[in-house]
Amino acid sequence: MKIRTLETVVQHGLCTGCGICESMSGRESVEMRLTSFGQIRPKVKRPIDPARLDEVLKVCPGVEITGPRPFPAGEAGVLDPVWGPIKSLHRVWASDEEIRFRAAAGGALTALGRYLLRSGEVQAVLHVAASKSEPALTDAKISTTVEDVVEGAQSRYGPAAPLVHVKALLDQGLRFAVIAKPCDIAAIRNLGRVDARVGTQIPYCLTIFCGGVPTSHTAYRIAAYHGLSPDELGLFRWRGHGWPGPTHIESKNGRSFDLSYDTTWYDPRVPWTYDIQFRCKICPDAIGELADVACPDGWVMENGKVTVQVSSCGDALCGRIVALKKPLDKHGNPKLDKDNPDPALRNRPVIGLTLFTSMKQTGNNQWEGRIYVPDDGNTYDAMVYVSGGIMKVKGCVVVLCKSKKFVRIE
Repeated sequence: MKIRTLETVVQHGLCTGCGICESMSGRESVEMRLTSFGQIRPKVKRPIDPARLDEVLKVCPGVEITGPRPFPAGEAGVLDPVWGPIKSLHRVWASDEEIRFRAAAGGALTALGRYLLRSGEVQAVLHVAASKSEPALTDAKISTTVEDVVEGAQSRYGPAAPLVHVKALLDQGLRFAVIAKPCDIAAIRNLGRVDARVGTQIPYCLTIFCGGVPTSHTAYRIAAYHGLSPDELGLFRWRGHGWPGPTHIESKNGRSFDLSYDTTWYDPRVPWTYDIQFRCKICPDAIGELADVACPDGWVMENGKVTVQVSSCGDALCGRIVALKKPLDKHGNPKLDKDNPDPALRNRPVIGLTLFTSMKQTGNNQWEGRIYVPDDGNTYDAMVYVSGGIMKVKGCVVVLCKSKKFVRIE
């Protein structure tokens, strides 16, 4: 089926709500609006020029996503079949403690945004921030100072259209970075194929590992759970000031409420769910393969021996080694998967190994599947349990089991 209209994109559940269609068409023709379903969707206000509409549909990440090419990884990197191009892996966090604990992923994206502005690499950063008029919602934000970037630092769960300002920034001749979800980065990459300015004016695309976008109804149901109506909200913070930190709400008259991360997302008794949009359920790139930098949350073994990136992949859980406390062997070379039962795989680096890709959820905060252990080259039946900032992994052979604990990186 060939998609010929924006309405078709929306009707078939393919819209991500990124806002690139409004940016390219102009608000007089297309406007991103919050729907009764709690999603941001384009409203076509007047007919779009056919040539322009054709370009918009080529850029729309609900219609087209082209996977990464190998060259971004460089000669020293790899093009992993699951994780995409990897040039290097680092365990990082913001050195400014206020940002580190306030923002997501240890404040890494906020710190990078500040650096790009301070260094003169870019003149602006396009990202999102909590809406000043409706704190439970999220607005696109153009930051031209480091203070602007920090003001917007915060995990935001829910619909947002970060790309509505892209064409305006390009038309102004500004050089800017984009910090947004993987699907938004896909739209920027698509735009680069129809607008040559993207290559020189958007030199940096930074992203997260994304678990999907819930509707605005989720935030309002959480507020209602505390007896607050939307117009009583003074602040709505999804996470932060802890790891992962509580969902924190403040009313305009000074009342405040906290919910733990586990209660917010894993307690079956609460009157809301993580009601993500359909497009997120079929997302081909939740881990930011098309971005220049992807900053996920990490888990580090209690003794610091190994750091693992854990993320959802479809309806399963995936885990990959991204750092080792001692990455070199006794000869000073990168450690290899030397005990793998397949001789053809014994020369692959331990850093970058996928430990598990098929952990299926079997209960609240519990997954089961198979895990590969490079220490002995064996694959075991395994169970993963998550509670707050602790992840416990138990591997078993027949009746013999061994457990390891990981703590979430702050």
